[in-house]
Amino acid sequence: MSDAQTLIENRPPSVAGLFLERVAATPDAEAYRYPVPAASGAGPDDWKSLTWAQAAERVHAIAAGLIELGVQPEQRVALASSTRIEWILADLGIMCAGAATTTVYPQTNAEESAYILSDSESRVLIAENADQLAKAREKRGELPELTHVVVIDGAGVETSDWVLTLAELEARGAARLDKDPELIRQRVGAITKDQLATLIYTSGTTGRPKGVRLPHDNWSYMAKAIAATGLVGGDDVQYLWLPLAHVFGKVLTSGQIEVGHVTAVDGRVDKIIENLPVVRPTYMAAVPRIFEKVYNGVAAKARAGGGAKYKIFQWAAGVAREYAKVTQDNFRRTGVASAPFGLTAKHNVADKLVYAKIRDAFGGNLRACVSGSAALAPDIGYFFAGAGIHILEGYGLTESSAASFVNPGEAYRTGTVGKPLPGTEVRIADDGEILLRGPGIMEGYHGLPEKTAEVLEADGWFHTGDIGELSPDGYLRITDRKKDLIKTSGGKYVAPAEVEGRFKAICPYVSNILVHGADRNYCTALIALDEMAITEWAKENGLEGKPYAEIVAAPVTVEMVDGYVKQLNEGLQRWQTIKKFRLLPRDLDVEHGEITPSLKLKRPVVEREYKHLIEEMYEGSREA
Repeated sequence: MSDAQTLIENRPPSVAGLFLERVAATPDAEAYRYPVPAASGAGPDDWKSLTWAQAAERVHAIAAGLIELGVQPEQRVALASSTRIEWILADLGIMCAGAATTTVYPQTNAEESAYILSDSESRVLIAENADQLAKAREKRGELPELTHVVVIDGAGVETSDWVLTLAELEARGAARLDKDPELIRQRVGAITKDQLATLIYTSGTTGRPKGVRLPHDNWSYMAKAIAATGLVGGDDVQYLWLPLAHVFGKVLTSGQIEVGHVTAVDGRVDKIIENLPVVRPTYMAAVPRIFEKVYNGVAAKARAGGGAKYKIFQWAAGVAREYAKVTQDNFRRTGVASAPFGLTAKHNVADKLVYAKIRDAFGGNLRACVSGSAALAPDIGYFFAGAGIHILEGYGLTESSAASFVNPGEAYRTGTVGKPLPGTEVRIADDGEILLRGPGIMEGYHGLPEKTAEVLEADGWFHTGDIGELSPDGYLRITDRKKDLIKTSGGKYVAPAEVEGRFKAICPYVSNILVHGADRNYCTALIALDEMAITEWAKENGLEGKPYAEIVAAPVTVEMVDGYVKQLNEGLQRWQTIKKFRLLPRDLDVEHGEITPSLKLKRPVVEREYKHLIEEMYEGSREA
């Protein structure tokens, strides 16, 4: 048996148990860093630290406080907050109480938040602030199971029998522990590997999200498997800003507990550039959109510096891509990441002029970044690889506890998602679909046995809905999507049919609409108008007698449709909104192969035919 297999198979039954082991092993080592804004509201943040023992003191108090509120094993406690130190401490507290965390994005509107709280039967909600509390108050009548709301930031919050602050919860827990000091150890000791730890809701095609049930063993396995890859060690510093309500952010907390390195926590995306030189991380994880934004920012700064500076950047970008491709190819063939003398010389010059400044912007210590949640454009990946910032793409789903594949360190290959984690099996079905099996696969969808049976076979194989290819030596490349959902480069799922259906219900002139946004940083739409309806409208708007193509091209028509798009966006989550659209010069039809005889949209055909319009809507959103 290999060392990796031994490490994975000798895992504890729960991530709560893993946490207690870490605290016992390195109580005085630094565990977390987090920012405290300056008292004046101006100036740089003051970063504080918690050792593992200090973190455990708070975690145990939260756990005991929840037990005092009557929370029983496997009952759900919802967590609606941005990424901050309290999210991690609360999540660990929930699990150490034997309960299960229901994650809720803080951006989720009141209606969908209420649905998640109701469907999960959450007994307690830990809310970040008054805004999150207000959503629960608005829908309180629909949430009979919700007995308490605990507010992290109590500013502007009136406490009551139903509402208390996190500080009050911790005080109640500390008092309980004074009377019963073995309470938490007993609760953790009673947790079984199949006991529910996390319930994460993921978007569905019906518009209602599905709760993915992830037991403790999923996270215990993930922690051990991440350690077994050797990608991170005890001396690393992780910068964690990803949404912890998302499975990608959540899995990073499990890996850290096993390895024992420091994590700097701050979910404020607008602070990333400011924080990097302060945190000086050795590794961090991000979604592709962040790398796109960094690249765009560097390119825009070079362009603003004048023609010569921009030409130097373009030359350096080309050298970076060529150098990355050559060195990766050579490593694959020979085991040495070498490049010809001439290319190496150019790369050294470009490094002094461009790449070194980019690495400094990341804090100067960055060994690698992990990219996941959506596909990274290869040209972006090769650029950063050539600049000395190695982006290790990975692959996984909420249903597989996030991490199923990751690129190995030195042997990573841009354009692939790497190899499966130790203990995870992969198979390509006859139709090209990627199937996964292993300890990271979900128990099923909460309360939806039929939906579970659609994707999870009796022998444990999970149908991902993605199409891919395996290289002879085990690297996976994602080539397509089998399912209808699209995922933006920010990692958000969008059900296009749902958005399209809403627009058709709003706009009386639409005939067909196609929402696009897979691996893009925002959604766009191609819209075809009904010829008869728009011709009638044209008579009243100064376009009588004009042919269809002229009507749809007229500014007044575009303005009219824009009004309906804005109306549509008001009812959508931010990541679903249509940022740009184009009106098609004619309606879609069967004759051109754009719709089926049963009038179903053939997306690939339409996207291929109107690719120029789609690219036009994204022009400037990412540098070429």
